Amino acid sequence: MNTLLRIMLAAAGAAIAAQAAAQVTFYEHPEFDGRTFSTNAPVGNFAREGFNDRASSVVVRGARWEVCDDARYAGRCVVLRPGNYPSLDAIGLNDRVSSVREVNRNARIDERRYAPAPQVAQITFFERNGFEGPSFTTQKPIGHLARRGFNDRASSARVQGDRWEVCERPRFTGRCKVLRPGQYASLAEMGLNKQIASARIVDANTRIDDRRYAPIPVTAQVTFYERQGFEGQSFTSQKQIGNFARQGFNDRASSAIVQGNSWEVCEDAQFNGRCVTLRPGKYPSLTAMGLNNRVSSIRSVEANARNDEQPFANQPFQRRNNEQLYEANVTSVHAVVGAPEQRCWVEREEIAQERRNVNVPGAIAGAIIGGILGHQVGGGQGQDIATAGGAVAGAAVGAYIGRDGSGQPVQSRDVQRCESIPSQARPDFWDVTYVFRGQSHQVQMTAPPGSTVTVNAQGEPRA
Repeated sequence: MNTLLRIMLAAAGAAIAAQAAAQVTFYEHPEFDGRTFSTNAPVGNFAREGFNDRASSVVVRGARWEVCDDARYAGRCVVLRPGNYPSLDAIGLNDRVSSVREVNRNARIDERRYAPAPQVAQITFFERNGFEGPSFTTQKPIGHLARRGFNDRASSARVQGDRWEVCERPRFTGRCKVLRPGQYASLAEMGLNKQIASARIVDANTRIDDRRYAPIPVTAQVTFYERQGFEGQSFTSQKQIGNFARQGFNDRASSAIVQGNSWEVCEDAQFNGRCVTLRPGKYPSLTAMGLNNRVSSIRSVEANARNDEQPFANQPFQRRNNEQLYEANVTSVHAVVGAPEQRCWVEREEIAQERRNVNVPGAIAGAIIGGILGHQVGGGQGQDIATAGGAVAGAAVGAYIGRDGSGQPVQSRDVQRCESIPSQARPDFWDVTYVFRGQSHQVQMTAPPGSTVTVNAQGEPRA
Protein backbone atom coordinates (compact mmCIF):
# COMPACT_ATOMS: atom_id res chain seq x y z
CA MET A 1 0.00 0.00 0.00
CA ASN A 2 1.62 3.26 -1.11
CA THR A 3 1.93 6.34 1.07
CA LEU A 4 -0.75 8.36 -0.76
CA LEU A 5 -3.33 5.59 -0.32
CA ARG A 6 -2.56 5.30 3.39
CA ILE A 7 -3.02 9.06 3.81
CA MET A 8 -6.35 8.98 1.97
CA LEU A 9 -7.63 6.07 4.08
CA ALA A 10 -6.54 7.80 7.29
CA ALA A 11 -8.35 10.99 6.27
CA ALA A 12 -11.48 9.04 5.42
CA GLY A 13 -11.34 7.23 8.75
CA ALA A 14 -10.97 10.52 10.60
CA ALA A 15 -13.93 11.99 8.72
CA ILE A 16 -16.08 8.96 9.55
CA ALA A 17 -15.06 9.12 13.21
CA ALA A 18 -15.83 12.84 13.36
CA GLN A 19 -19.21 12.27 11.78
CA ALA A 20 -20.00 9.49 14.25
CA ALA A 21 -19.08 11.76 17.14
CA ALA A 22 -21.55 14.43 15.97
CA GLN A 23 -24.73 13.82 17.95
CA VAL A 24 -27.54 15.72 19.59
CA THR A 25 -29.67 14.46 22.51
CA PHE A 26 -32.96 16.10 23.48
CA TYR A 27 -34.58 15.75 26.91
CA GLU A 28 -38.25 16.04 27.76
CA HIS A 29 -37.64 18.18 30.86
CA PRO A 30 -35.15 20.93 31.78
CA GLU A 31 -31.82 19.97 33.39
CA PHE A 32 -31.50 16.83 31.20
CA ASP A 33 -34.36 14.94 32.82
CA GLY A 34 -37.20 12.78 31.53
CA ARG A 35 -37.44 10.87 28.25
CA THR A 36 -34.72 11.38 25.64
CA PHE A 37 -34.27 11.30 21.88
CA SER A 38 -30.80 11.12 20.27
CA THR A 39 -29.75 11.37 16.65
CA ASN A 40 -26.59 11.70 14.58
CA ALA A 41 -28.54 12.25 11.35
CA PRO A 42 -30.95 14.96 10.14
CA VAL A 43 -34.54 14.66 11.37
CA GLY A 44 -37.01 16.57 9.23
CA ASN A 45 -40.06 15.95 11.40
CA PHE A 46 -39.95 15.10 15.10
CA ALA A 47 -43.57 13.90 14.94
CA ARG A 48 -42.34 10.70 13.24
CA GLU A 49 -40.08 10.09 16.25
CA GLY A 50 -42.82 10.80 18.80
CA PHE A 51 -40.90 13.81 20.13
CA ASN A 52 -42.45 16.80 18.37
CA ASP A 53 -42.63 19.94 20.55
CA ARG A 54 -41.42 18.01 23.60
CA ALA A 55 -37.75 19.00 24.02
CA SER A 56 -36.86 21.19 27.00
CA SER A 57 -33.07 20.69 27.25
CA VAL A 58 -30.36 19.39 24.93
CA VAL A 59 -26.77 18.11 24.81
CA VAL A 60 -24.80 18.78 21.61
CA ARG A 61 -21.66 16.77 20.79
CA GLY A 62 -19.01 16.93 18.09
CA ALA A 63 -20.47 19.56 15.73
CA ARG A 64 -22.95 22.41 15.40
CA TRP A 65 -26.63 21.58 14.97
CA GLU A 66 -29.50 23.68 13.62
CA VAL A 67 -32.82 23.28 15.47
CA CYS A 68 -36.08 24.68 14.11
CA ASP A 69 -39.58 25.14 15.49
CA ASP A 70 -41.28 23.87 12.30
CA ALA A 71 -40.83 20.68 10.30
CA ARG A 72 -38.43 20.53 7.31
CA TYR A 73 -36.10 23.13 8.92
CA ALA A 74 -38.64 25.94 8.57
CA GLY A 75 -39.90 28.58 10.97
CA ARG A 76 -37.52 30.04 13.55
CA CYS A 77 -34.15 28.24 13.55
CA VAL A 78 -31.21 28.53 15.95
CA VAL A 79 -27.71 27.09 15.67
CA LEU A 80 -26.36 25.30 18.76
CA ARG A 81 -22.63 24.96 19.37
CA PRO A 82 -21.34 21.81 21.12
CA GLY A 83 -22.17 21.90 24.81
CA ASN A 84 -24.93 21.44 27.38
CA TYR A 85 -28.12 23.50 27.24
CA PRO A 86 -30.03 22.87 30.50
CA SER A 87 -33.03 24.92 29.30
CA LEU A 88 -34.34 25.66 25.81
CA ASP A 89 -36.63 28.25 27.32
CA ALA A 90 -33.68 30.66 27.36
CA ILE A 91 -33.60 30.61 23.55
CA GLY A 92 -37.38 30.55 23.04
CA LEU A 93 -37.55 26.92 21.89
CA ASN A 94 -38.91 25.14 24.95
CA ASP A 95 -41.35 22.44 23.74
CA ARG A 96 -41.09 23.87 20.22
CA VAL A 97 -38.42 21.85 18.38
CA SER A 98 -39.77 20.06 15.29
CA SER A 99 -36.67 19.44 13.14
CA VAL A 100 -32.88 19.31 13.46
CA ARG A 101 -29.85 18.89 11.22
CA GLU A 102 -26.09 19.05 11.51
CA VAL A 103 -24.39 22.18 10.20
CA ASN A 104 -21.60 21.56 7.70
CA ARG A 105 -18.23 22.14 9.33
CA ASN A 106 -17.24 24.55 6.54
CA ALA A 107 -20.48 26.55 6.62
CA ARG A 108 -20.16 30.18 7.72
CA ILE A 109 -22.94 31.16 10.11
CA ASP A 110 -24.08 34.69 10.95
CA GLU A 111 -23.41 35.24 14.67
CA ARG A 112 -27.01 36.39 15.12
CA ARG A 113 -28.22 32.87 14.30
CA TYR A 114 -26.33 31.26 17.17
CA ALA A 115 -27.95 30.48 20.50
CA PRO A 116 -26.16 32.00 23.51
CA ALA A 117 -23.01 30.00 24.20
CA PRO A 118 -23.68 27.14 26.64
CA GLN A 119 -22.42 27.64 30.16
CA VAL A 120 -19.19 25.96 31.12
CA ALA A 121 -19.85 23.13 33.54
CA GLN A 122 -18.32 24.27 36.81
CA ILE A 123 -19.00 24.50 40.53
CA THR A 124 -17.92 27.22 42.95
CA PHE A 125 -17.83 26.61 46.70
CA PHE A 126 -17.97 29.46 49.22
CA GLU A 127 -16.77 29.32 52.80
CA ARG A 128 -19.82 31.07 54.24
CA ASN A 129 -23.55 31.09 53.64
CA GLY A 130 -24.91 33.45 50.97
CA PHE A 131 -21.85 33.08 48.69
CA GLU A 132 -19.56 34.93 51.06
CA GLY A 133 -15.95 34.44 52.12
CA PRO A 134 -13.08 32.66 50.30
CA SER A 135 -14.16 30.52 47.35
CA PHE A 136 -12.90 27.65 45.21
CA THR A 137 -13.97 26.95 41.59
CA THR A 138 -13.40 23.83 39.52
CA GLN A 139 -14.43 22.53 36.09
CA LYS A 140 -13.08 19.01 36.63
CA PRO A 141 -13.54 16.23 39.21
CA ILE A 142 -11.81 16.74 42.55
CA GLY A 143 -11.27 13.50 44.46
CA HIS A 144 -10.09 15.20 47.62
CA LEU A 145 -10.66 18.89 48.37
CA ALA A 146 -7.94 18.74 51.04
CA ARG A 147 -5.42 18.97 48.19
CA ARG A 148 -6.99 22.29 47.22
CA GLY A 149 -7.16 23.56 50.80
CA PHE A 150 -10.98 23.50 50.82
CA ASN A 151 -11.88 20.24 52.57
CA ASP A 152 -14.93 20.54 54.86
CA ARG A 153 -15.06 24.31 54.34
CA ALA A 154 -17.96 24.87 51.91
CA SER A 155 -21.17 26.43 53.25
CA SER A 156 -22.75 27.58 49.96
CA ALA A 157 -22.29 26.74 46.27
CA ARG A 158 -23.01 27.93 42.77
CA VAL A 159 -23.48 25.30 40.01
CA GLN A 160 -23.29 26.15 36.29
CA GLY A 161 -23.85 24.27 33.05
CA ASP A 162 -24.40 20.75 34.38
CA ARG A 163 -25.21 18.67 37.44
CA TRP A 164 -22.53 17.97 40.05
CA GLU A 165 -22.28 15.24 42.66
CA VAL A 166 -20.82 16.36 45.99
CA CYS A 167 -19.79 13.87 48.69
CA GLU A 168 -18.84 14.09 52.34
CA ARG A 169 -15.80 11.80 51.96
CA PRO A 170 -12.85 11.65 49.51
CA ARG A 171 -13.09 9.72 46.24
CA PHE A 172 -16.85 10.33 45.96
CA THR A 173 -17.77 8.10 48.91
CA GLY A 174 -19.92 8.52 51.99
CA ARG A 175 -23.18 10.41 51.71
CA CYS A 176 -23.51 12.18 48.34
CA LYS A 177 -25.99 14.64 46.85
CA VAL A 178 -26.54 15.74 43.24
CA LEU A 179 -26.80 19.50 42.70
CA ARG A 180 -28.68 20.84 39.70
CA PRO A 181 -27.44 24.08 38.09
CA GLY A 182 -28.37 27.00 40.32
CA GLN A 183 -27.55 28.92 43.49
CA TYR A 184 -27.35 27.11 46.84
CA ALA A 185 -27.17 29.84 49.48
CA SER A 186 -26.86 27.27 52.30
CA LEU A 187 -25.60 23.69 52.18
CA ALA A 188 -27.03 23.13 55.67
CA GLU A 189 -30.42 22.37 54.08
CA MET A 190 -28.98 19.12 52.68
CA GLY A 191 -26.89 18.30 55.75
CA LEU A 192 -23.56 19.05 54.02
CA ASN A 193 -22.56 22.33 55.64
CA LYS A 194 -18.74 22.22 55.91
CA GLN A 195 -18.80 18.51 55.10
CA ILE A 196 -17.91 18.32 51.38
CA ALA A 197 -14.68 16.45 50.57
CA SER A 198 -15.07 15.55 46.86
CA ALA A 199 -17.04 16.68 43.78
CA ARG A 200 -17.52 15.57 40.17
CA ILE A 201 -19.69 16.31 37.11
CA VAL A 202 -22.66 14.03 36.47
CA ASP A 203 -22.81 12.95 32.85
CA ALA A 204 -25.83 14.41 31.07
CA ASN A 205 -27.01 10.94 30.02
CA THR A 206 -26.93 9.53 33.57
CA ARG A 207 -30.33 8.85 35.11
CA ILE A 208 -30.47 9.97 38.75
CA ASP A 209 -32.91 8.74 41.39
CA ASP A 210 -34.93 11.72 42.64
CA ARG A 211 -33.94 10.88 46.22
CA ARG A 212 -30.29 11.64 45.41
CA TYR A 213 -31.00 15.23 44.38
CA ALA A 214 -30.48 18.12 46.75
CA PRO A 215 -33.51 20.42 47.23
CA ILE A 216 -34.12 22.50 44.10
CA PRO A 217 -32.17 25.78 44.45
CA VAL A 218 -34.23 28.86 45.21
CA THR A 219 -34.68 31.26 42.30
CA ALA A 220 -32.91 34.57 42.83
CA GLN A 221 -35.71 37.01 43.64
CA VAL A 222 -36.65 39.80 46.02
CA THR A 223 -40.10 40.67 47.40
CA PHE A 224 -40.87 44.12 48.82
CA TYR A 225 -43.77 44.86 51.16
CA GLU A 226 -45.59 48.13 51.63
CA ARG A 227 -45.46 47.95 55.43
CA GLN A 228 -43.04 46.68 58.01
CA GLY A 229 -43.22 43.04 59.09
CA PHE A 230 -44.02 41.84 55.54
CA GLU A 231 -47.54 43.28 55.51
CA GLY A 232 -49.57 45.22 52.99
CA GLN A 233 -49.26 45.12 49.22
CA SER A 234 -46.16 43.41 47.82
CA PHE A 235 -44.05 43.45 44.68
CA THR A 236 -41.76 40.58 43.56
CA SER A 237 -39.02 40.66 40.92
CA GLN A 238 -36.52 38.15 39.53
CA LYS A 239 -34.81 40.71 37.32
CA GLN A 240 -33.33 44.16 37.68
CA ILE A 241 -35.70 47.13 37.86
CA GLY A 242 -34.23 50.46 36.85
CA ASN A 243 -37.20 52.53 37.99
CA PHE A 244 -39.84 51.40 40.48
CA ALA A 245 -42.16 54.17 39.26
CA ARG A 246 -42.94 52.02 36.22
CA GLN A 247 -44.06 49.23 38.56
CA GLY A 248 -46.16 51.53 40.74
CA PHE A 249 -43.98 50.80 43.76
CA ASN A 250 -41.56 53.73 43.89
CA ASP A 251 -40.66 54.85 47.44
CA ARG A 252 -43.19 52.42 48.93
CA ALA A 253 -41.12 49.49 50.25
CA SER A 254 -40.85 49.11 54.04
CA SER A 255 -39.73 45.45 54.39
CA ALA A 256 -38.24 42.81 52.11
CA ILE A 257 -37.48 39.10 51.66
CA VAL A 258 -34.40 38.19 49.60
CA GLN A 259 -33.97 34.68 48.14
CA GLY A 260 -31.27 32.83 46.22
CA ASN A 261 -28.78 35.67 45.78
CA SER A 262 -27.77 39.10 47.04
CA TRP A 263 -29.53 42.18 45.67
CA GLU A 264 -28.43 45.79 45.42
CA VAL A 265 -31.19 48.29 46.31
CA CYS A 266 -30.82 52.00 45.59
CA GLU A 267 -32.75 55.09 46.63
CA ASP A 268 -32.66 56.68 43.14
CA ALA A 269 -33.61 55.35 39.72
CA GLN A 270 -31.03 53.60 37.51
CA PHE A 271 -29.05 52.40 40.55
CA ASN A 272 -28.02 55.88 41.61
CA GLY A 273 -27.98 57.59 44.97
CA ARG A 274 -27.26 55.64 48.11
CA CYS A 275 -27.23 51.85 47.55
CA VAL A 276 -27.15 48.93 49.97
CA THR A 277 -26.60 45.21 49.28
CA LEU A 278 -29.10 42.80 50.83
CA ARG A 279 -27.93 39.26 51.46
CA PRO A 280 -30.47 36.38 51.24
CA GLY A 281 -32.76 36.61 54.25
CA LYS A 282 -35.71 38.49 55.76
CA TYR A 283 -35.67 42.22 56.48
CA PRO A 284 -38.72 43.11 58.59
CA SER A 285 -37.83 46.80 58.45
CA LEU A 286 -35.93 48.86 55.86
CA THR A 287 -35.79 51.71 58.37
CA ALA A 288 -32.69 50.10 59.88
CA MET A 289 -30.73 50.88 56.73
CA GLY A 290 -32.26 54.26 56.02
CA LEU A 291 -34.25 53.05 53.02
CA ASN A 292 -37.80 52.97 54.37
CA ASN A 293 -40.09 54.22 51.58
CA ARG A 294 -37.01 55.19 49.57
CA VAL A 295 -36.26 52.23 47.22
CA SER A 296 -36.35 53.23 43.52
CA SER A 297 -34.19 50.62 41.71
CA ILE A 298 -32.79 47.13 42.30
CA ARG A 299 -30.53 44.59 40.61
CA SER A 300 -29.20 41.11 41.42
CA VAL A 301 -25.59 40.84 42.52
CA GLU A 302 -23.68 37.92 40.99
CA ALA A 303 -22.49 35.41 43.55
CA ASN A 304 -18.83 35.95 42.64
CA ALA A 305 -19.06 39.73 42.29
CA ARG A 306 -17.18 41.94 44.70
CA ASN A 307 -19.21 44.56 46.53
CA ASP A 308 -16.45 46.38 48.34
CA GLU A 309 -17.88 49.76 47.38
CA GLN A 310 -21.39 49.05 48.69
CA PRO A 311 -22.26 48.47 52.36
CA PHE A 312 -24.21 45.40 53.38
CA ALA A 313 -27.57 46.00 54.99
CA ASN A 314 -26.55 44.90 58.45
CA GLN A 315 -23.56 47.24 58.66
CA PRO A 316 -23.88 50.28 60.95
CA PHE A 317 -24.74 53.62 59.38
CA GLN A 318 -22.58 56.65 59.84
CA ARG A 319 -23.73 59.97 61.17
CA ARG A 320 -24.67 62.42 58.42
CA ASN A 321 -24.15 66.17 58.26
CA ASN A 322 -23.61 66.51 62.01
CA GLU A 323 -27.20 65.44 62.66
CA GLN A 324 -28.28 65.35 66.30
CA LEU A 325 -28.18 61.88 67.88
CA TYR A 326 -30.21 60.28 70.64
CA GLU A 327 -30.20 57.05 72.67
CA ALA A 328 -33.15 54.67 72.27
CA ASN A 329 -33.90 51.90 74.76
CA VAL A 330 -33.46 48.30 73.52
CA THR A 331 -36.49 46.14 74.33
CA SER A 332 -35.51 42.76 72.80
CA VAL A 333 -32.55 41.03 71.13
CA HIS A 334 -32.65 37.77 69.14
CA ALA A 335 -29.51 36.07 67.76
CA VAL A 336 -30.14 34.68 64.26
CA VAL A 337 -28.02 31.68 63.28
CA GLY A 338 -27.98 29.50 60.17
CA ALA A 339 -30.59 26.89 59.43
CA PRO A 340 -30.45 23.67 61.50
CA GLU A 341 -28.15 21.04 60.03
CA GLN A 342 -29.66 17.74 58.96
CA ARG A 343 -27.83 14.52 59.75
CA CYS A 344 -29.02 11.29 58.13
CA TRP A 345 -28.17 7.61 58.50
CA VAL A 346 -29.47 4.22 57.33
CA GLU A 347 -30.83 1.60 59.72
CA ARG A 348 -31.82 -2.02 59.12
CA GLU A 349 -35.46 -2.40 60.20
CA GLU A 350 -37.47 -5.59 60.58
CA ILE A 351 -41.07 -5.44 59.40
CA ALA A 352 -43.82 -8.02 59.93
CA GLN A 353 -46.19 -8.94 57.12
CA GLU A 354 -49.68 -10.21 57.82
CA ARG A 355 -50.22 -13.62 56.25
CA ARG A 356 -52.78 -16.26 57.17
CA ASN A 357 -51.16 -19.10 55.27
CA VAL A 358 -48.53 -21.12 57.12
CA ASN A 359 -44.94 -21.62 56.07
CA VAL A 360 -45.46 -24.95 54.23
CA PRO A 361 -41.77 -25.66 53.40
CA GLY A 362 -40.88 -24.83 57.00
CA ALA A 363 -43.61 -27.18 58.30
CA ILE A 364 -42.36 -30.07 56.16
CA ALA A 365 -38.77 -29.52 57.23
CA GLY A 366 -39.84 -29.26 60.88
CA ALA A 367 -41.86 -32.46 60.66
CA ILE A 368 -38.92 -34.44 59.26
CA ILE A 369 -36.47 -33.13 61.87
CA GLY A 370 -39.02 -33.57 64.70
CA GLY A 371 -39.72 -37.16 63.60
CA ILE A 372 -36.04 -38.05 63.58
CA LEU A 373 -35.54 -36.62 67.07
CA GLY A 374 -38.72 -38.32 68.37
CA HIS A 375 -37.63 -41.68 67.00
CA GLN A 376 -34.57 -41.55 69.21
CA VAL A 377 -36.67 -41.25 72.37
CA GLY A 378 -37.97 -44.43 74.19
CA GLY A 379 -38.55 -47.78 72.54
CA GLY A 380 -41.27 -49.99 71.08
CA GLN A 381 -44.72 -48.41 70.94
CA GLY A 382 -43.47 -45.48 72.97
CA GLN A 383 -40.89 -44.85 70.31
CA ASP A 384 -43.57 -44.72 67.62
CA ILE A 385 -45.64 -42.30 69.71
CA ALA A 386 -42.56 -40.11 70.29
CA THR A 387 -41.79 -40.20 66.59
CA ALA A 388 -45.33 -39.06 65.71
CA GLY A 389 -45.33 -36.43 68.45
CA GLY A 390 -41.96 -35.11 67.32
CA ALA A 391 -43.19 -34.81 63.75
CA VAL A 392 -46.30 -32.87 64.83
CA ALA A 393 -44.30 -30.51 67.07
CA GLY A 394 -41.63 -30.04 64.44
CA ALA A 395 -44.25 -29.17 61.84
CA ALA A 396 -45.79 -26.59 64.16
CA VAL A 397 -42.41 -24.98 64.85
CA GLY A 398 -41.36 -25.13 61.21
CA ALA A 399 -44.56 -23.45 60.11
CA TYR A 400 -43.40 -20.37 62.04
CA ILE A 401 -39.80 -20.32 60.85
CA GLY A 402 -39.00 -16.78 59.70
CA ARG A 403 -41.67 -15.21 61.89
CA ASP A 404 -41.41 -12.91 64.86
CA GLY A 405 -42.93 -13.52 68.26
CA SER A 406 -46.37 -12.58 66.97
CA GLY A 407 -46.34 -15.42 64.50
CA GLN A 408 -46.10 -13.13 61.46
CA PRO A 409 -43.49 -13.43 58.65
CA VAL A 410 -40.52 -11.10 59.17
CA GLN A 411 -38.64 -9.20 56.48
CA SER A 412 -36.02 -6.48 56.74
CA ARG A 413 -35.36 -3.30 54.79
CA ASP A 414 -33.02 -0.31 54.83
CA VAL A 415 -34.67 2.81 56.26
CA GLN A 416 -33.15 6.29 56.09
CA ARG A 417 -33.66 8.36 59.23
CA CYS A 418 -32.81 12.02 59.67
CA GLU A 419 -32.72 14.49 62.50
CA SER A 420 -32.14 18.22 62.69
CA ILE A 421 -29.53 19.50 65.08
CA PRO A 422 -29.09 23.14 66.03
CA SER A 423 -26.48 25.05 64.05
CA GLN A 424 -23.25 25.53 66.00
CA ALA A 425 -22.22 28.52 63.92
CA ARG A 426 -21.79 32.04 65.25
CA PRO A 427 -24.97 34.10 64.80
CA ASP A 428 -25.22 35.68 61.36
CA PHE A 429 -26.75 38.82 62.89
CA TRP A 430 -28.89 40.04 65.77
CA ASP A 431 -32.51 41.18 65.38
CA VAL A 432 -32.85 44.15 67.73
CA THR A 433 -36.06 45.92 68.73
CA TYR A 434 -35.89 49.37 70.32
CA VAL A 435 -38.32 52.14 71.23
CA PHE A 436 -37.80 55.78 70.31
CA ARG A 437 -40.36 58.51 71.07
CA GLY A 438 -43.03 55.91 71.73
CA GLN A 439 -42.55 54.06 68.43
CA SER A 440 -41.07 50.55 68.07
CA HIS A 441 -38.24 50.03 65.53
CA GLN A 442 -36.25 47.00 64.35
CA VAL A 443 -32.66 46.73 63.14
CA GLN A 444 -30.27 43.92 62.21
CA MET A 445 -26.82 44.31 63.76
CA THR A 446 -23.54 42.46 63.25
CA ALA A 447 -22.84 42.49 67.01
CA PRO A 448 -25.07 42.30 70.09
CA PRO A 449 -26.11 45.78 71.29
CA GLY A 450 -26.00 47.29 74.74
CA SER A 451 -29.01 48.61 76.60
CA THR A 452 -29.47 51.43 74.07
CA VAL A 453 -29.09 52.10 70.34
CA THR A 454 -27.84 55.39 68.91
CA VAL A 455 -30.40 56.91 66.51
CA ASN A 456 -31.14 60.16 64.70
CA ALA A 457 -34.27 62.30 65.05
CA GLN A 458 -36.21 59.93 62.76
CA GLY A 459 -35.26 56.90 64.83
CA GLU A 460 -32.78 55.59 62.23
CA PRO A 461 -29.72 53.78 63.68
CA ARG A 462 -26.39 55.57 63.63
CA ALA A 463 -22.92 54.39 64.55
